[in-house]
Amino acid sequence: MEYKAYYVEESDGVFSSSIQSLEIPEPQDGELLISVSYSSLNYKDALCAVGVKGVAASYPFVPGIDAVGTVAKSNSDAFNEGDKVICSGYNLGMSVNGGFGSLICVPADWAVHLPSAMSDFEAMSYGVAGLTSAACVKSILDKGVIDTLPIAVSGATGGVGSVAVGILSKIGFSVTAITGKSSEEGFLKNIGCEQFINRDEFLEGGVRPLDKTSFGGGVDAVGGEILAKMLSQTAQKGTIACCGNVAGASFQSSVFPFILRGISLIGIDSAESSIELKKYLWEKLADDWKLDLSEQTKTIQLNELDSEIEKILNGLQLGRVVIKHGD
Repeated sequence: MEYKAYYVEESDGVFSSSIQSLEIPEPQDGELLISVSYSSLNYKDALCAVGVKGVAASYPFVPGIDAVGTVAKSNSDAFNEGDKVICSGYNLGMSVNGGFGSLICVPADWAVHLPSAMSDFEAMSYGVAGLTSAACVKSILDKGVIDTLPIAVSGATGGVGSVAVGILSKIGFSVTAITGKSSEEGFLKNIGCEQFINRDEFLEGGVRPLDKTSFGGGVDAVGGEILAKMLSQTAQKGTIACCGNVAGASFQSSVFPFILRGISLIGIDSAESSIELKKYLWEKLADDWKLDLSEQTKTIQLNELDSEIEKILNGLQLGRVVIKHGD
């Protein structure tokens, strides 16, 4: 028996992808075989697909760091055949064949039950990006950031940023988007932004150790100089949740935002979060923080992945992309 998957191979340093039929794995003790209904495209998936060093453990393999579907076979007391489950992060799509296949075989403790108020499609319209956004928002709320000043969101048109904008707006914050896509002002307003700043304008004049306060906190999905400037403009006791590096893995700042304004910079790694935190965040996304992402989510088939991977690598993705498996 076989299943279909988007398979990435390497030969003499050249990476290629194709849709292939792979042998169905047999779950071992404590594992689940899951029939995947939807998965989603994330930036890390795109890096794996083109062979960026240090992302995937080895090749050949199937990318896809998240998936939702139905348990086809269970060797765990925690799940039964027929249960709807979500799996995201850990080593899925990194060293274990991932959600770009119609089946995945994973340890049961990587999975959570799909909330009853959430459909398969809704789960992957969030995906790892939405889970990361929710973790960022939780970190801001946990630090007691109040809504007297806007919350800045960088990379606001992307997967993480767009969901973060929606959640923050839904729970009562004014949101300022920092984006390199000024042409998407209408999109940003539709998802909940009250203001937006062009990335180049935001960076004009460089970064000072401390600047005038403009934000109560922020969600930074890009890193680099933008994160440094967000820090310099964040108000007393503000919090910035940092979760991306597409604009640079390093940034230059000083101790002043931290020792003179008491600002917190919190790193978010939702992929390696505890399963308890993931359960909590999925339930929040199904209830209090639920968003209708249907208008900003594009549904594709496996054979359309190459063009979408090219878009996300070139900074052209708008909103979310989900992959539908089967008919």
